Amino acid sequence: MESAPRQRLAVNCSILFTELPLLERPQAARAAGFDAVEFWWPFDTALPGDAEVDAFERAIRDAGVRLVGLNFAAGDLPAGDRGLVSWPQRSLEFRDNIAVTLGIGERLGCRAFNALYGNRVDGVAPAEQDDLAAENLALAATAAGSFGATVLVEPVSGAARYPLLTATDVVDVISRVERESGVTGLGLLADLYHLTVNGDDVSKAITTYADRIAHVQIADAPGRNEPGTGTIPIDQYLGELRVAGYDGWIALEYKPRTATTESFGWLERTD
Repeated sequence: MESAPRQRLAVNCSILFTELPLLERPQAARAAGFDAVEFWWPFDTALPGDAEVDAFERAIRDAGVRLVGLNFAAGDLPAGDRGLVSWPQRSLEFRDNIAVTLGIGERLGCRAFNALYGNRVDGVAPAEQDDLAAENLALAATAAGSFGATVLVEPVSGAARYPLLTATDVVDVISRVERESGVTGLGLLADLYHLTVNGDDVSKAITTYADRIAHVQIADAPGRNEPGTGTIPIDQYLGELRVAGYDGWIALEYKPRTATTESFGWLERTD
């Protein structure tokens, strides 16, 4: 795309190339012409064994791609979980996962880590969950800051009990952590798809929170498919991000309608 050269694009290998085993996806991304990848949490447990971690890291290195984004463990996403950060019963699990996630990232040169906030939980007051989230985000950001990394927080759509829907919701959380703990190193993950589906004013969010945006993801709506299949003015938003000073990665986080390699046709038309 004119406003996002291919060298600034990263492929989310948790939603793309799913026709291949997970450890083969970085090489597939490289073969498709991309130099960078990102992943949701790529293991079945928050505390994978050394062999699993080594295999994942080896797949990234052997493919010759850069890991530019990695999620902390977030529970069972297909079952509806959306993060552990504010979930009291699983807070210790998140805290134990911090070192594992950041260890992978530090060894692979990754500097952006997405901490999904978590759904509201029955029987727990929202304020209690928010207090816990502020503590956990401060812990994660402190650890990430030791090697210059950023912890990302994002609005999410399609999850009725997930409380962060807009850019303002996220920035309010980040500001609270900074105010209460003095910890910096948190950033807004501006997922243009989620923001649009949730009804946020994306252009306003870009101009208002330009200094908070630390990572960007794209997909079209409706459908969360590749750009050009829906109605989101993605080129316009990417242009606005560029004007606002954003020069980071643009991650492709869409569900391809066909085989993944066939879904990159929109790039050939707009490069």
